[in-house]
Amino acid sequence: MTEKLLSWLRLTRQPTLKLYRGFGSPGCVVVQGHAFRQSPLSRRYERVNFWANAWGLLRLFLVRPWAAVPVRVTVGGQTTGARTDTDGFFRVEVALPIPLPAGWHPATAELLDARTGARLAHATAEVHVPYETPYAVISDIDDTFLVSHSATRWQRLWVLLSRNARSRAPFADVAAHYQWLAQAGQPTPGPPNAFFYVSSSEWNLYDFILEFAAHNNMPKGVFQLSQLKRLSQLRESGQNKHATKLDRIVRVFAACPSQRFVLLGDDSQHDPGIYAAVVKRYPGRVRAVYIRQVHAGGRPAAEAALDEIRQAGVATCHFEHSRDALQHSQQMGL
Repeated sequence: MTEKLLSWLRLTRQPTLKLYRGFGSPGCVVVQGHAFRQSPLSRRYERVNFWANAWGLLRLFLVRPWAAVPVRVTVGGQTTGARTDTDGFFRVEVALPIPLPAGWHPATAELLDARTGARLAHATAEVHVPYETPYAVISDIDDTFLVSHSATRWQRLWVLLSRNARSRAPFADVAAHYQWLAQAGQPTPGPPNAFFYVSSSEWNLYDFILEFAAHNNMPKGVFQLSQLKRLSQLRESGQNKHATKLDRIVRVFAACPSQRFVLLGDDSQHDPGIYAAVVKRYPGRVRAVYIRQVHAGGRPAAEAALDEIRQAGVATCHFEHSRDALQHSQQMGL
């Protein structure tokens, strides 16, 4: 495939490094990313039609990860090296002898030639050290704030193909609820509560989700997504890796040892059961659990999990409309 054709298809075979927003404590932050031999170029929004949207989505899965290649990550003046795994993925813990203050800080990464050490590509992102606020928030993405139809595989795929990050629909009033939670527990406006978006959606969709969140005024946060997929696996998008979701949530709890948490999800997949396990594992650390009603078939299991959560002394809200969830938050003094 020629460079001209690749450019027309909005693909590149130049070495590419992808760095995602990281997070951690003042003394140690975690940064994640991918190295690629082939990857999509940035999205253009001049044309808005089915074919442009469909190809814009398909390109995100036409990736060729680069395994066993060295990367070097720098945060707060400290540099740490690693190698990518078989999926081109890397996760680096950067120890910081001089602690970082709370807030967002720049991070850089370099992709290196395994033989010569020459720099092949670089990327930038931010890492977040949460403020000492009363709460932190963990939210699912699909069918929690982004209408996705995750319970129906082909309907989810149709929505993915026919819409882009600016034409996908959020649930009504969801941004208002999340913006309220960003200041929950604070008598006067102050540094926002940390937001973590933990989802079974794949890393392929990172830029898509980032654009959607910004376009719809969602609180700035850290995204923890699921394993990269190839084009042949597209129909399985968002349908697995629920088991690792608990592991990702555990890392978030470890990064925010002094905060209590508000958890948000939906009843289309496994969120209620996962959140019940979190409440059991971290007694006293969860203030409230919100589960959106989107799938009638999942409601009995969701109600059983929510009953278990309530018995542990945690407030719950199984809601259909975000305005009801917002009202619940306001009434309970969040």
